[in-house]
Amino acid sequence: MERILINQIQENDGKKVLIKGRVLNMRNLGNIVFLIVQDYTGTIQVVFSKNIGTKTGEAVAIEGIAKKEPRSKYGFEIQGEKLEIVSNITEDIPFDLAKNDLNLNLPTLLDHRTLSLRHPKVQAIFKLYDILLKGYETVMREEGFTEIKTSKILGAATEGGANFFKIKYFDKEATLAQSPQFYKQIMVGVFERVFEIGSAFRAEPHFTTRHVNEYVSLDAEMGFIKNFYDIINMLNRVVKKMFLIIEKEGKPYLDMYNIKISGVPDQIPCVKLVEIKKIIKEKYNYTIPENTDIDPEGERLAGKYAREKFNSDFIFITHYPWSEKPFYTMPSEENPEETCGFDLLFKGLEIVTGGQRIHIYKQLIENMEKKKIKPDGMEFYLDTFKYALPPHGGWGMGSERLIQKILELNSIKEAILFPRDVKRLIP
Repeated sequence: MERILINQIQENDGKKVLIKGRVLNMRNLGNIVFLIVQDYTGTIQVVFSKNIGTKTGEAVAIEGIAKKEPRSKYGFEIQGEKLEIVSNITEDIPFDLAKNDLNLNLPTLLDHRTLSLRHPKVQAIFKLYDILLKGYETVMREEGFTEIKTSKILGAATEGGANFFKIKYFDKEATLAQSPQFYKQIMVGVFERVFEIGSAFRAEPHFTTRHVNEYVSLDAEMGFIKNFYDIINMLNRVVKKMFLIIEKEGKPYLDMYNIKISGVPDQIPCVKLVEIKKIIKEKYNYTIPENTDIDPEGERLAGKYAREKFNSDFIFITHYPWSEKPFYTMPSEENPEETCGFDLLFKGLEIVTGGQRIHIYKQLIENMEKKKIKPDGMEFYLDTFKYALPPHGGWGMGSERLIQKILELNSIKEAILFPRDVKRLIP
């Protein structure tokens, strides 16, 4: 008999079927046994009138009659006739995978990650994440961007500073990419519009709900822009289209978290950093510390302001200070102490950073000298600017942060299959 999938059960009412999947839960009442069985398309209840000798967690093949059952939350059930254990367990699973919520603390959830991922609600996070990645790729292609994949083993740090991982590369010392920045700028000179979905690595010893040391960045770079508002407008359009795809295709997973996805304005409000600092101080009586451009509490309050003032869960913060931005960020013509750089906040959390880049070789070298950055290891990148790169800019979007805020998860680590932080290198 050919296997059918659980989401095809309703098409086989009254027929004998074969399903294959995992036993999520079992209740043995003596003369009757109830199983909850899951495959990659869903779950269903199977009822046996005899003891069938299986355990929760085992992989099974079941033959039986598909029947409508209004009392079942699945709408259908299977009257089991035959069960084969395809793969058995050797230890009991330490928690109930059939409960609506696992209710595990984060360390336990991650320590047992290979098992907790089997829970339907945990799976929903990554089914939605799959739709997000698909949505980004779809929208970027619609906007004329070419997908690229860039090197993650580099001869020099992309962003400068000390927050990069060093690795041994044969007889040389290399670093793991903090971003694809150099390469995507170079590729603007080839394809004009490029995007990448790829890993980024930051050696920052954070202990927060919003940071990890390896994440998947949704990057883009585009050429022949008039100014950095062209980038903002493109990003606005991309996010709006992505959210419409997520809302439509991800409804079953959003429903599991009782989430109504945020609407994205046709024009997300833009506020300068110096202005939002004043607003936060005057409106919420909070002073952003002087040693930062904007801190997490400042972001949270900026998000609150966006909701109250503009009825928006999104807000662009623009014109970050020159001293805080990388050497390739274009200074503002109106005020050289500011840059044509921006962040996009979603529900009070930075999810995107971006801006216009310096595209003139002489200006780029001068800016590096002002920031006391040596060109060692970056010659291949810098030399490209001798051959006429157009005015350009782009962004990097934290994909896991986006999922965290869409589903209102407590920690970004819940949105990563196997998160890497200061203490966690396994599983």
